[in-house]
Amino acid sequence: MVLEVALIDVVPGQEDAFEGSYRLGHPILAGTPGCRSVRMTRGAESPSRFVLLVEWDSVEAHIENFRNTERFERWRGHIGPHFANPPLVEHFTDVAPGAGS
Repeated sequence: MVLEVALIDVVPGQEDAFEGSYRLGHPILAGTPGCRSVRMTRGAESPSRFVLLVEWDSVEAHIENFRNTERFERWRGHIGPHFANPPLVEHFTDVAPGAGS
């Protein structure tokens, strides 16, 4: 399992519209084969900053089943118009706790 983390800065004043667009696009992303969960969070100190957290079976599932398909284009069509700049996207894997933890 990998965790996709996307840092999204939204144009100030468009936060509510972005949230509405996210709700419309959520089923596109969440219904992708290999997608385990989707969560969007909003900054408490920076209300124009959002963090998208997506659990995928693998990086390949994200790329092949979503990014390289029309699903991504439809998803980005909903939320992309609200971006202040391109999101920063990275994948992360869990770190196992050590002995004695």
